Amino acid sequence: MSENAPVNQSPSPHPHQHPQSPGLPSLKGVIFASVVGSVLVLAAAVLFALLPGALSEARDFRAARPCSEASAPEKGDCLAEWPATVVSTETGRSNKTVTNWVTLDGEAEEPPFRVRMRGRGPVWEKLTPGDRVTVLSWRDVVWAVQAGELRQDTIDEPGRHATVRLAVGLALLIVGTVFLRGAGWLHRRRAIRATDTPTAQVVVVMVATLLASGIAVTAAVATDALWLVLLVGAAGCATVWTATALLLRGFARRQEA
Repeated sequence: MSENAPVNQSPSPHPHQHPQSPGLPSLKGVIFASVVGSVLVLAAAVLFALLPGALSEARDFRAARPCSEASAPEKGDCLAEWPATVVSTETGRSNKTVTNWVTLDGEAEEPPFRVRMRGRGPVWEKLTPGDRVTVLSWRDVVWAVQAGELRQDTIDEPGRHATVRLAVGLALLIVGTVFLRGAGWLHRRRAIRATDTPTAQVVVVMVATLLASGIAVTAAVATDALWLVLLVGAAGCATVWTATALLLRGFARRQEA
């Protein structure tokens, strides 16, 4: 055999892989958006599943009457008021958030106990040991402390958990839906091998997501009526996404021109 004869080389065990075009959405990006969106939507579903009980408690609290006006069968579900003496006030930290606590002596009604207040004022910041206050409770839960004409709610105020769950659930649902739609959008771009980077469109969608979430959360905090929250949230989302779609179409026409 001639020394210059070509040498047969064994084929590579791995097929030749074409490098991904710059700017082409990666498969990891599609999977990441799908997973994040699914997790957020699932978390929203869990919060919504826990919502009926919290909403029922909030309705019962709003319908409760003062114990002085309630009949005997309603005792326990009425709004109780009883005097207490301030033992001490203190601050703490929970998840990098400053917490405000007051220790009260219920005398004959209750042994000394601690209550976490919502914020610093208008009552907590003015309390000193020995001050006389009025404790407001419902179903053995202290929901507010009153000093003279001033009243401040505690973090255990009935109905607050329902508001938080509804607001967070709506925000998670909106953001999760956007991630899922984004995953579909990235998958379509991979299918047509689009390599351009539409930065403006991405920014518009991000701003629209924040705006729609803000509208839904504001509605949940502003009113206790569930139907009104859902109506305002749906109307806000529809308006925001309609405006977003029109704006994105305008961007697309400019690129084609």
